[in-house]
Amino acid sequence: MTDHDEAATAAVRPLTLAWVSRHLDVGERIVRAEALHGGITAEMRRLTIGRRDGGTRDLVLRSFVDPFYVERAEDWLSRETGALTMLAGTGVPAPGLVAVDPAGTHCEYPSLLMTRLAGRTVLKDEGLETRVPLLARQLVAIHALRPAERPRDYVTLTTADTVVRPKCADAAVWSAAVDVIRKPPPPYEGRFLHRDFQPGNVLFDVPSSRPAGARITGVVDWAAASWGPADLDVAHCSTTLALLHGPAWGLRFPEAYEEAGGVLAAGARERLYWRVRDGLASSEEVRSVTQPWREAGRTELTTRVVEERLDAYVTALMDTPG
Repeated sequence: MTDHDEAATAAVRPLTLAWVSRHLDVGERIVRAEALHGGITAEMRRLTIGRRDGGTRDLVLRSFVDPFYVERAEDWLSRETGALTMLAGTGVPAPGLVAVDPAGTHCEYPSLLMTRLAGRTVLKDEGLETRVPLLARQLVAIHALRPAERPRDYVTLTTADTVVRPKCADAAVWSAAVDVIRKPPPPYEGRFLHRDFQPGNVLFDVPSSRPAGARITGVVDWAAASWGPADLDVAHCSTTLALLHGPAWGLRFPEAYEEAGGVLAAGARERLYWRVRDGLASSEEVRSVTQPWREAGRTELTTRVVEERLDAYVTALMDTPG
């Protein structure tokens, strides 16, 4: 290894570096390591791999280093491994699995190595009218998959007792919303879920000269892939759109999903249950999600602004007829 290579890979821990190297093709080496920003649960690095022919290719290394997430990493990485294996060849643009160390047996921390997809996340308001239908069509395609082996059922961690009501919120409205999720979940027809489908996990190619020509190039972070109601994935993307771009976009997304051919719960009460459940779930995560958004350039999205948008979105849901 040259001095240049040693400097480039210094950011990758020694055991992890050796593990990655064992999974490269003969004659390949890591020539550069670059931190990727925007993730919440894991440390992400882009690895540039030098090939024997003089060219390069890129891989992505995900490592769980925070003690809270390390405890959950084996389950998440096992889910993601199963999802990426199943997605290969389906037409859904997901990363290709290269190697995984779910228990941190070979690396300093539980890690996953995968191919890098082209494109970038786009969190700005400009061009949203083009991207929302694309997001909807992509989610319909994901829900249409029928895996040979069904993944584990979805998990919702939020309960009526853990909801955090924003200071700006109307207590009566939020109390009524909490009462909605005190009830048992309505019956549903199961679908393959991404479970964290939202703009931060979707990559786009957006031509600078023609924003309307945007296209999706990848869907990432399959660690929570599971089986459950399509409404739950739609609700999660709706909530994120509401916080990123305003409540109206959160209300718009279910319509876009149905326009793309997706099928949601038939009854208004059933739809309300899933949308309110996800909206309330985000009340516990406002601070953690707003930080990477600000780092990505959305500096105006302070905790207070996002809490106000969440309150407006939950209020709009509770005001929906039916």
